[in-house]
Amino acid sequence: MKRIGLLALLRLMWHAHRPSAIADMPAVKNASWLRHGYQAMTFFGVIVTASQADAERMNAGMTALKRHELIHLRQAQTTGNSWLRFYFLYLCYYLRALPMNRHLRQAAYLLNPFEMEAYRHMYEADYLNQPATEWRQWAAMSPRQRLKAYQATGQAGSNNKKTDNQ
Repeated sequence: MKRIGLLALLRLMWHAHRPSAIADMPAVKNASWLRHGYQAMTFFGVIVTASQADAERMNAGMTALKRHELIHLRQAQTTGNSWLRFYFLYLCYYLRALPMNRHLRQAAYLLNPFEMEAYRHMYEADYLNQPATEWRQWAAMSPRQRLKAYQATGQAGSNNKKTDNQ
């Protein structure tokens, strides 16, 4: 598996299938698309990874990190079965939680309802057998309420970046 370039990523976006037409997402390497410290992201039905080893692990079988990204696929299926709607909502939730960054490092990312659901269930093998709709409960809360819930669950002291290699 080789590194995927910008032009290839734009082609993927243009020719992306609707989320409901995707059962499994292939992983490809493109570290330049990821913020420092993150290992993967879902991009229009493809998992973009920071390293070739991560891409190979995900393509070989299910890992917690791959499950996390597949939960984002299920979430896109529940947002009108549209990647654009999913990314639009993701950006809106991110921007809305941005002021919480002064209370928690990376709060805009960590308090995003989509991320909260994905992190909460990425170790549950059977979670992908159902629609991923828990994000709606998190979205109904204010960013301040999500921060309190996040801190109450003890997640604040854990490693918050996608670095699991199971």
